Amino acid sequence: MEFKNWRTNLILAVFFLIGAAIIGRLFYLQILNHKFYQAQALGQQAGFQETQGARGEIFCQNSQATLGQSGSGEIKSLAIGKDTWIISANPKEIKDKNSFADSLSKEIGESKEFILSKLESQSSYQIIKKGLSQDALKKVKALKLLGLSWQYSPGRYYPQETLASQLIGFVGGDGSGQYGLEGYYDDILRGKSGVKETKKGLDFIFSGQDPQAPLDGSDIYLTIDYNIQFQAESLLKEYEKNLKMESAQIIVAKPDTGRILALVNFPSFNLNQYSKENNLDIFQNAAVQKLFEPGSIIKPFTMASALNEQAITPETTYVDQGYVKLGPDTIYNFDHAKYGERTMTEVLEKSINTGAVFASQQIEHKIFMDYLDKFGFSEKTGIDLQGEVNSKNDLLRKGGDMEFATAAFGQGINATPMQIVRGFCSIANGGKLVKPYIVDKIVNGRDELKTNQQNPRQIISKDTASKVTAMMINVVEKGFGDQARIPGYYIAGKTGTAEIAFPDKKGYYSDKTVQSFVGFAPALNPQFLIMIKLDDPKVPKSSLSAAPIFKDLAQYIINYWQIPPDYDVNSKK
Repeated sequence: MEFKNWRTNLILAVFFLIGAAIIGRLFYLQILNHKFYQAQALGQQAGFQETQGARGEIFCQNSQATLGQSGSGEIKSLAIGKDTWIISANPKEIKDKNSFADSLSKEIGESKEFILSKLESQSSYQIIKKGLSQDALKKVKALKLLGLSWQYSPGRYYPQETLASQLIGFVGGDGSGQYGLEGYYDDILRGKSGVKETKKGLDFIFSGQDPQAPLDGSDIYLTIDYNIQFQAESLLKEYEKNLKMESAQIIVAKPDTGRILALVNFPSFNLNQYSKENNLDIFQNAAVQKLFEPGSIIKPFTMASALNEQAITPETTYVDQGYVKLGPDTIYNFDHAKYGERTMTEVLEKSINTGAVFASQQIEHKIFMDYLDKFGFSEKTGIDLQGEVNSKNDLLRKGGDMEFATAAFGQGINATPMQIVRGFCSIANGGKLVKPYIVDKIVNGRDELKTNQQNPRQIISKDTASKVTAMMINVVEKGFGDQARIPGYYIAGKTGTAEIAFPDKKGYYSDKTVQSFVGFAPALNPQFLIMIKLDDPKVPKSSLSAAPIFKDLAQYIINYWQIPPDYDVNSKK
């Protein structure tokens, strides 16, 4: 019996010693040398590699159905990331270059001769083709060609292809944004290069973390309304069939904030095939990058200047003889028309050049120039687009009576279409100069930044803005702008026809004009403002070709936003 107890005690002692040894070992590993073995484990579960963050994407969305408020509607992608590959070769490793080039040319769409010319290089790394798709890469890999290699390259794809092409811009072959938004916001959109930590194991799987996210560029959401942009572009394409204009622009804005709802250039180009364009001028956004003499659409600003100085009223009259003589020079009305006694309101209705000259003569040249500066015609608008230009109009600033007289009806003064839109917004919104903007918000992960932070300044009184608006309503109701009239709505508008100056000498083309129309509606509570500019349409000078385009687009927006009418059409009859 004692023997059995001794054996049992021995076994228990052995187990106790073994357990003590295990516990001691665990204490050594997990407590005393915890950091050392943790580092070893992490070394097996984590690694580091250089990486390039993805470029941010560009989106726009439709407005709410009522009064164009943003914040709802289908989101449309305008620029997104696309995986592409670079195919390269090491000519020193290729024994049969002829066979190599023949096999590869069939899969990548390049000629055999082109590939052979690349293989003549003495370099050990020669790029054969960029921008190869994943499907094309699979076919290339299947060739199993010695000396061939491939590298991942983040690409760019534009799902809407030609829509808003000059506005968006594109990413060039070096990965940098070019023109438009891609250029202006390149630093924000561009993904950052850095070191990415790659992990394995359950801790990483269940952490839900994306170690590359901080390197990705920010996404930008535009103020552009996809439906309005699409409709405006469609209208220009349709009207071009008869007008045959060289180029054209349409800008749609919210006059109270400067929010740009559409920005159209015609002709456009396919953003996914920009490298195929031979004429680089097509990449320019004429709305902000090209100056023009605006012609008669400047007359409301002439009236606003004199009205705000209380030098005239809408009822002030003068007698038009069909011309104004200034020293040796003479200014005539269009087609040498003679109107007799007219009010300032009728001057806008009939777009009388001599009447605009009369209004400008009621104030000093310096005061008139100061108002042109206040309306923003001597400075950039500050819109968030690459390459914006402006003219300081120094020739006018230093000019005499003749220069200021012609400037009163829009010749001898230069502006961009966006400057014109900005100026008219101040008339529509009660006299405040707003800053136009294209990007509504910038988003990076959970962080969101709203971009429209401005404090518009009052440049003319509310009373002056109201009087000019009433005068512009008469242009549409009774004057030359009647083709823009929409039954049930008061539209404030102004027509414009301007001669085009020679680019390299004094004088103007005898057979080229810019025809334009600017208007806002409903005139007494403006929800949108539209500028139509047609460059050298093949129609007579007297044609008002821009007004019908305005009417079609304005009617579309009214229906789209369900804007209630100002009056009952039947009762007005």
